[in-house]
Amino acid sequence: MKIILASPRGFCAGVSRAIDIVEKALEFFGKPVYVRHEIVHNKHVVDDLKQKGAIFVEELKDVPENSIVIFSAHGVPPAVKEEAMKRNLRTIDATCPLVAKVHWEAIKYTKEGYELVLIGHKGHPEVEGTMGEAPMHLVENVNDVEKLNISGKIAVLTQTTLSVDETKDIMEALRRKFRTIATPPREDICYATTNRQNAVKELAKKCELVLVVGSQNSSNSKRLVETAIKEGMKAHLINDKNGIKEEWLNAKTIGITSGASAPEKLVQEVIEFFRERNNIVIEQLETVREDITFPLPRELSVTAKCQKVAKNQNNTTTF
Repeated sequence: MKIILASPRGFCAGVSRAIDIVEKALEFFGKPVYVRHEIVHNKHVVDDLKQKGAIFVEELKDVPENSIVIFSAHGVPPAVKEEAMKRNLRTIDATCPLVAKVHWEAIKYTKEGYELVLIGHKGHPEVEGTMGEAPMHLVENVNDVEKLNISGKIAVLTQTTLSVDETKDIMEALRRKFRTIATPPREDICYATTNRQNAVKELAKKCELVLVVGSQNSSNSKRLVETAIKEGMKAHLINDKNGIKEEWLNAKTIGITSGASAPEKLVQEVIEFFRERNNIVIEQLETVREDITFPLPRELSVTAKCQKVAKNQNNTTTF
């Protein structure tokens, strides 16, 4: 059996930053630290942070006053931030900077008199956060475009974890329906989403089966499966090695990738599963190299510097 590993795969810069924020908060402030919603959409990540002392809640009413609460990487509506202030909660915002960019664009275009159209999936926390910034029309597919009734000037934003190809089709439908639309200077779909989907397209050319490691509630992981299927490939989303089916062991060439919120250790466990049952050859398929990182929020970076200074002072010996 040949296993072809897609690269890039797994954690993006926004996910790494969000997980780091929770771990640093636990290190600096101690247990417990509360997190509104799953910090990222992966059960293994959430369970690991729970063991370290993080408590996950869906509503701020479940957070005791004066506690530390972290907002997830998906972002939150302004109303949630206002509620946190009223309840005297100490907040740390782990919103991915690329999601925060879309929030800023929503505010900017609204002030300039545009009606907003958001391409995204109803009910996704990122979409709920963005739609809390300003009134806007949600479009999930090409059919939704035909239902729009807008007479003023239009600006179009997108959820960051969408299918690149599907979003392109929706944008083309919007341009056909409306003469002029404004879009941000740089597209909203994040670099990691685009890179991983492009890698899957290349993977699909070389395999008879593609496995995507990621959680069922992970939007970007689901889009990877859809991308592979659209390329004519059999593809499945698995949470971990326990999702592998016996009939897949007969495949000659299997492509493996993972969503932007899936830990690399899960991929390695999947590889070990196949290695224990087959003679395997592993091939790397690298389509682009990622080197993007995002800094910690000020609340944590300042604390880190203060603790470093204090540690250095304690280690200084005077005579």
